[in-house]
Amino acid sequence: MPSFRRNSNSTELADRVAVITGAGSGIGRELALLCAQRGALLAICDINGAGLAGTAEAARTRGAQVLMSQVDVSDGDAMNRFAQATSDRFGRVDLLINNAGVAVVGGFLDTNRKDWQWLIDINLMGVVHGCDAFLPIMIRSRRGGHVVNLSSAAGLLANPQLSAYSATKFAVLGLSEALRMEMKPYGIGVTAVCPGIIDTAITQNSPIRGDGDTAERRKRLASAYQKRGYPADRVAHNILRAVERNRAVAPVAAEAHLLYALSRATPPLARWLAARLADLSK
Repeated sequence: MPSFRRNSNSTELADRVAVITGAGSGIGRELALLCAQRGALLAICDINGAGLAGTAEAARTRGAQVLMSQVDVSDGDAMNRFAQATSDRFGRVDLLINNAGVAVVGGFLDTNRKDWQWLIDINLMGVVHGCDAFLPIMIRSRRGGHVVNLSSAAGLLANPQLSAYSATKFAVLGLSEALRMEMKPYGIGVTAVCPGIIDTAITQNSPIRGDGDTAERRKRLASAYQKRGYPADRVAHNILRAVERNRAVAPVAAEAHLLYALSRATPPLARWLAARLADLSK
């Protein structure tokens, strides 16, 4: 099984093939650039072609070989084609990061069926499609490897203002824990990453449902995330550290660690804290 432990020159991913979905912006982009810096061969995808091209160019300036593909992760056939192209180009996969995801802000009564399907198709089925397309390549190579699935702090403890989003992220967490047990005989580790309040463009891009001035709610939400000031590049470093340590669940940012601990030790207190955090979205 390939080791992902750090070494003195920070090239522990040298000649390892890293696949990253949602690499056109945010956490996915920072993961791609960090993996490039550490010597990885990259296969990256995103539905946003312009953002993806920007990431690929930046990764190449760091010396990485890059295969990029404009892919909607909700399309299983497209993900299979991406996996085949990756196998044809690099012959193997060592690290799979199912990062692509979207959000809808709103409680259950304000979230419509179209929203639900969109979230399920990308947040949950995108992870399923990634694993379905790339795990057979990893297993056949007999090299082991690692899978990272992006859940959320909202997948550790439900957020009433992210009702449908929380449901999909809980599902990703459950899938990851089951997959970790199933993949162990193949030497493949699986980590569910659960970021907290991270300063990315998701606050600007996510639909907001319910009553009130949407523009004002978005402004307050973005302001809260910006003031929290936890950047995507820091998340990327924490994700690769979790891979190095073969963590089953990896909360990222203090609030995610707190929710993770409280959800196991004192669930009522954890629910109270989650409700307070939900006020940021109102």
